[in-house]
Amino acid sequence: MVVRLCSRGGLLPRLLFSPQKPKIYVPTAGRKAAYGTVTSAKVSVNGIHLHYQQTGEGEHAVLLLPGMLGSGETDFAPQLKSLNKNLFTVVAWDPRGYGHSRPPDRDFPVDFFERDAKDAVDLMKTLKFKKISLLGWSDGGITALFAAAKYPSYINKMVIWGANAYVTEEDERIYQGIRDVSKWSEKARKPLEALYGYDYLAKTCEKWVDGIGQFKHLPDGNICRHLLPLVQCPTLIVHGEKDPLVPRFHADFIHEQVKGSRFRRITSSLFVCGAEDQTRAARMPGKRATT
Repeated sequence: MVVRLCSRGGLLPRLLFSPQKPKIYVPTAGRKAAYGTVTSAKVSVNGIHLHYQQTGEGEHAVLLLPGMLGSGETDFAPQLKSLNKNLFTVVAWDPRGYGHSRPPDRDFPVDFFERDAKDAVDLMKTLKFKKISLLGWSDGGITALFAAAKYPSYINKMVIWGANAYVTEEDERIYQGIRDVSKWSEKARKPLEALYGYDYLAKTCEKWVDGIGQFKHLPDGNICRHLLPLVQCPTLIVHGEKDPLVPRFHADFIHEQVKGSRFRRITSSLFVCGAEDQTRAARMPGKRATT
């Protein structure tokens, strides 16, 4: 079974328009996308020219946050195409150093998730959205947690999957297993190689492994576990039981620590949202995504 958040009547619309909080109205000023089209642009935010894609004319603004090495086009093509454009205005961004938000090259200081969260929020404020919801996976899910905790008045609702709030020895072993992109399957490597070129992809993947690994050396392997009790918005946490990179205990921990959050467990297959999710599984020896 393939579960997609982009379904018009599926998981995401049901969460975002549940009665937990009123709908948020988005002003017409600053909109770049016409109904039924996806437009791309760059805007200066915090000294960086950030690239984003935008579509829809709905009253509910949703920011899509990609995973490690990802971009809006590689991670969220199905959502940009299929999320209801009457209900949502959808923005997919490329974090600094990823996708088309280059230069600069991607780096990973210890505060890179917090930096990404500030960039993401400031991007949406620059685009004149008064309040937003977040849809983030993998590193984008972690960034979403930072944003929800640090900017609670600005975040309406949130859906995350494939995220973790700390790093364990088991995680570190998994990360080392994807360090060398030459060992990835061609199916996994080619889309990102087309975006970045082989050298930048290989270099940045190694830097990511080192960057995420640095949290293992902090107390309790902490990334954002101290921030989870500060999240106030309605939150849905989704976990695919066959996720090859993020063990179930991470989703359980986030669910326990984020007050009032809801948890959805996908048991019959790897949770697949888009092309990058399938790439994620293909990177792991002996693992393959359901298509």
